[in-house]
Amino acid sequence: MPKAIIRKIHKIDATDKVLGRLASEIAVLLRGKHKVDFQPNQDRGDIVEVSNAGEMKFTGRKLEQKKYHHHSGYPGGIKEESLSDLIKDNPEKVLKNAVVHMLPNNKLRSEMIKRLRIHT
Repeated sequence: MPKAIIRKIHKIDATDKVLGRLASEIAVLLRGKHKVDFQPNQDRGDIVEVSNAGEMKFTGRKLEQKKYHHHSGYPGGIKEESLSDLIKDNPEKVLKNAVVHMLPNNKLRSEMIKRLRIHT
């Protein structure tokens, strides 16, 4: 009989933390790699609550140079938005996007990302 999964709640303050380092720390906690009983084919991760997502720090010239792209599916339908515009409007989206891309692209990813709670 499998053991019950015990999920702890980790509270992280994003003030003055670099986006990439914060996202990788969150991905480890969501995935459960910090636990002794980690297994890559099972979702045994914890719950992560992030506060002050709007106060994250960015190194280099990312605020001016980094662009986010998505495509509507129609010809000429590529949309582009800079990091500085996106961080003003929706800082939660920036952090969530970084964390999602650090999780494995498999069936467990959608369940892992549901346990991420971001507050501005």
